[in-house]
Amino acid sequence: MNCRAHLHTIALLLGVVLSLSATAEEHKAAAPSATAAAAPKEVTPAAPAKVALKTEAPSKVALKTEALAAAAVAAKVEANVATKQSELLAAIDRTKLAVPTPPAVPRHQRVKVSKNSGLQHVAVTSAGAKPDAHGALGTTPEGAAVPHRHWSYEGATGPQAWARLSPEFAKCGNGDRQSPIDIRDGIKVELDPILFEYRPSGFRVVDNSHTIQANVNGWNSIRIMGRRYRLVQFHFHSPSEEMIDGQQFDMVIHLVHKDGEGRLAVVAVLVEAGARQPALQAVLNNLPLEKNMEVTAASNLDLNQILPDSRKYFTYMGSLTTPPCTEDVLWIVMKQPVQATAEQLNLFSRMYPMNARPVQSAKGRTIKESN
Repeated sequence: MNCRAHLHTIALLLGVVLSLSATAEEHKAAAPSATAAAAPKEVTPAAPAKVALKTEAPSKVALKTEALAAAAVAAKVEANVATKQSELLAAIDRTKLAVPTPPAVPRHQRVKVSKNSGLQHVAVTSAGAKPDAHGALGTTPEGAAVPHRHWSYEGATGPQAWARLSPEFAKCGNGDRQSPIDIRDGIKVELDPILFEYRPSGFRVVDNSHTIQANVNGWNSIRIMGRRYRLVQFHFHSPSEEMIDGQQFDMVIHLVHKDGEGRLAVVAVLVEAGARQPALQAVLNNLPLEKNMEVTAASNLDLNQILPDSRKYFTYMGSLTTPPCTEDVLWIVMKQPVQATAEQLNLFSRMYPMNARPVQSAKGRTIKESN
């Protein structure tokens, strides 16, 4: 009984062993397929290229987007520039329409801005420049412009106020050797004669709002006291600024000269009523139609016609007789007056009835007189 039981137990154990073995073989046979299924597939060389292509696509899109944006900005800038150019051209056209072209001026009356005319009275504006050599405001002998300070011969801007109108005019009030003067008690001596080197010359006439002035061309000069002075311009004052022993004349002609060092010498020719004055008439014949315009005369002027027959003179040191009243000017006042007709004198007086500075104190200056 016990043997049969042991055999039965052994048989059961063998069955279990066989069953386990069969199961193991089945698992072993199935293992490669499961392993193959579970293992990851190999990535072929082509796979990375495909992935790279897919990765690059967003970058190309971004580049294309940026290019389109830049093109849009450039187009907008170009449109703005075109608009601004159109607006600018339109503004220029409007300006051309607003500023009419001045009419042509006949050649014989052509206005010129002369930089070589020397000592002028013409008033122009430009900061920081110097007054001209006869005290008026205008261009200097070198052509530099001068600042305009309004002055006149009467009222609030008349001679009594000149020194207060500008610091540049201070000498008009505090100078020690101002002109004109009443010439008295001259020391009579044998003065050297003045050598006048005048010849027929072209000239230009300007009404500078203070007087009528003729700017002279060519080389005309005087020699006096060892110096040579070139004639630059002459102009008129009515009545005369200079007096002789208290006597005032109908007019005076001032001939302004300058030497190579910039020193000034003014010859004063007194004028009284009488015969026709050729030089004055030549200037009146070429009067400009507007102030501060310069007219070139068609014919030459014989400057010797301005001078008196007698060349005796008074001489003293003085100043310009108009602002800025600069001093150290050599004055030569001819003793003998010349003549002009009443008609000539009246014609000038219609334009400038009074353009003479009052006489100034001599202050003990030495005045020499030809014997």
